[in-house]
Amino acid sequence: MSYGVKLKVWGDLAAFNRPEMKVERVSYDVMTPSAARGILEAIYWKPEMRWVIDRIHVLRPIRFTHIRRNEISRKIPASAAATAMKGGGALGIAVDDPSNRQQRAAMVLRDVCYGIEAHVEVLTQGGSEGPPEAKHLEMFKRRASKGQCFHTPYLGCREFSAAFELVDDFPP
Repeated sequence: MSYGVKLKVWGDLAAFNRPEMKVERVSYDVMTPSAARGILEAIYWKPEMRWVIDRIHVLRPIRFTHIRRNEISRKIPASAAATAMKGGGALGIAVDDPSNRQQRAAMVLRDVCYGIEAHVEVLTQGGSEGPPEAKHLEMFKRRASKGQCFHTPYLGCREFSAAFELVDDFPP
């Protein structure tokens, strides 16, 4: 693999929720490949390319903690949103409505640090000179080294923001 990137990501909390746990949120022990791809896409993404995750390194010990989170028990129906957009009234669910709020326990990871190894696959060829993967890789490296991103990367849930750093190699 000649066109790859190594990115170190870390944060205070992370939650990569397991789908088999419906009511109580329980995190996987390690970051999922789709979460790693989401972090890379937050830094750099174009429609003509796709990130492929090659390896995820766990750089700190896996530790869990329990927290309680406020969640909304219902979603706004699509029909109510369509009516409100046409000027027919307000949306039906208020966020500060106590009957719509509930607390849920969550078992999340704490003090996490991961290393992501990934490469770019180009879906459509452009008119650029040289390998198209190199163009996307260089743009990613420039953005990551400056700390730029399209939106704040997060570790599973938007509440758990991630810091990132471009690295040459990961510690053994």
